[in-house]
Amino acid sequence: MSTPNTAIAVIGIDIGKNSFHVVGHDARGAIVLRQKWSRGQVEARLANMSRCLIGMEACVGAHHLSRKLEALGHDARLIPAKYVRCYSKGQKNDFNDAEAIAEAVQRPTMKFVATKTAEQLDLQALHRVRERLVSQRTSIINQIRAFMLERGIAMRQGIGFLRTELPTILATRTDALSPRMLRVIEELAVDWRRLDQRIDGLSGEIEAIARQDQACSRLMTVPGIGPIISSAMVAAIGAGDARLRRLLGLVPKQISTGDRTILGKVSRRGNRYLRVLFVQAAWVVLVRIKNWECYGLTSWIEAAKKRLHHNVLAIALANKPARIAWAVLAKGRAFELTRIDDADVRPA
Repeated sequence: MSTPNTAIAVIGIDIGKNSFHVVGHDARGAIVLRQKWSRGQVEARLANMSRCLIGMEACVGAHHLSRKLEALGHDARLIPAKYVRCYSKGQKNDFNDAEAIAEAVQRPTMKFVATKTAEQLDLQALHRVRERLVSQRTSIINQIRAFMLERGIAMRQGIGFLRTELPTILATRTDALSPRMLRVIEELAVDWRRLDQRIDGLSGEIEAIARQDQACSRLMTVPGIGPIISSAMVAAIGAGDARLRRLLGLVPKQISTGDRTILGKVSRRGNRYLRVLFVQAAWVVLVRIKNWECYGLTSWIEAAKKRLHHNVLAIALANKPARIAWAVLAKGRAFELTRIDDADVRPA
């Protein structure tokens, strides 16, 4: 089904690996295009069409295609997949999915995902590889601990202690560890050192990028935020998103009805990686930073300590750098304090 290109106003594209299912609507909302295109045909066919609104789900490959279509003059928008589902009608197939995308992209209140630049995707790739390597390192450390505990050797908690004491234990506890187990643990230790080298290399590259980027430099003036968190934020949200705390899942889950406001635990929705980093930043502020006054946090932390468990306090505190970080990105200013009087300070 197709009509002249001038009749098409809205297009929904269901992205696949090699094939794309396309549904187009005219200005009245009637379906005038329903075709299956190969990956190589998408740009060629859309280049000959007049400017139209194009919707796609925010998935792998969507940001690249969105940039290509914007370069052709189209208005390309990315939609979270969960917001498209409610517009799907009938059975689950690719054409129905494309039709649902075309319906969803026309909604005036729809929430879209900003198209990431190639630089953002490169930086995000570094973070994802580093996260995987850190997870693998943790798995190896836990396996070493478990093997030694099975032989009656209990290790104190902490990666630094295990790193320091492991060579001594392998050299002296031959009575508890068999030759085969010694070899297994030594090979795991080699894997551990190799992962350390790769993680250090990626961390150094990320830090170098963060110190050269102006947005990252401004973010690093916020208490608890360093090169890793600042670069992860810039890679994820660019110049700032007013829905940052909801993106992180650091707001309470709301189940309100009948004029009753019911707030539950933190929702844990959105970007898990960023949320973990912000909670770690909160712990840095609580454990390592002693001079809270220079950040204007003394009165709030002291009062919250009296009524909140320390884990709950860390989650509550994670909201503060998240709000400050959004303001730093959105306003293009470094973090600073504005003193109101001798007894009170507030973030600028």
